[in-house]
Amino acid sequence: MWLFELFTWLALLCQRVQEGLVSSTSNEHVMSKDDDSLVTVADWSVQAIVSWMLSESLSNQKVSIVAEEDVQTLSKSDSVGLLTAVVNTVNECLAEAPKYGLQSPKKALGTSQILEAISQCNSTGGRKGRHWVLDPVDGTLGFVRGDQYAVALALIEEGKIVIGVLGCPNYPRKKEWLSHHHSSQTMPKMSDTSETWEKGCVMYAQRGSGEAWMQPLIHGNKKHTWSNSAQRVQVSSIDDPALTTFCEPVERANTNHSFSAGVAHSMGFKKQPLRVHSMVKYAAIARGDAEIFMKFAQSGYKEKIWDHAAGVIIVEEAGGVVTDVWRPPPGLLKGFVLRRS
Repeated sequence: MWLFELFTWLALLCQRVQEGLVSSTSNEHVMSKDDDSLVTVADWSVQAIVSWMLSESLSNQKVSIVAEEDVQTLSKSDSVGLLTAVVNTVNECLAEAPKYGLQSPKKALGTSQILEAISQCNSTGGRKGRHWVLDPVDGTLGFVRGDQYAVALALIEEGKIVIGVLGCPNYPRKKEWLSHHHSSQTMPKMSDTSETWEKGCVMYAQRGSGEAWMQPLIHGNKKHTWSNSAQRVQVSSIDDPALTTFCEPVERANTNHSFSAGVAHSMGFKKQPLRVHSMVKYAAIARGDAEIFMKFAQSGYKEKIWDHAAGVIIVEEAGGVVTDVWRPPPGLLKGFVLRRS
């Protein structure tokens, strides 16, 4: 259970960092990596916290973590301000851990300890043994824009995903808001407390349970209670292509929108695609807000395990199917994720 509470805590942390980035006139807490992708204070902070928490909680085990970020960019001479922000964010967050029933360090972590925690997430994984797979902020472009993003963690044992946890801090209660940019003027105001704009959830699933669950994030002074607010999620029952909603990535750099459109046309889809940042697309399938997620990567683009692992098990345990173009199941399936590997 501590994993789910950890992700509720991290999702709320990311909400605060994102709101600060969106309202700021500078981008000093955002940098470009060598592959031109973006990385923020939140990416490194979440990775450091998860690494520290796993090491402390599983101190009697060898902890292998496969994660997206390293300290190369953070250690550059022109990143002093960014590193300071990461250290402050990590320690501020860890100080709040007891509020969520989690342990905090006896004293604030030093810069070297935080860099070490980030660096420890350097496992290459593999089909043997136990490995944690972490994407601290999946969909960093969406995060920076004030849009959808996810915090994702999966546990893989002997090559099989056995646990998946997916934090979606901006996931709206009503699916209609998924197609709107978070900071758009047409969106409800952040202060709106009606059910229309209650946002944020943590989804989780365990292999073989046949169940996937969604825990809404609790805001303000409301008491956080797991047992009273977790809801089971299931994939959509819609199987009519004309009524089907399919989702795909926003970025053209890692998906072929034209090819997806051709596939959608040939399958008889009538609706426009729902383009969403990050692994939130898996959450949409698991919750039944969309029926199909298609991703056909551009030539040369390499998929990363941390971009899929947590979402895969959640969709599968919610009753969906995840496959690639080389092993498509017959017919149109409910809760169908199709990607080119």
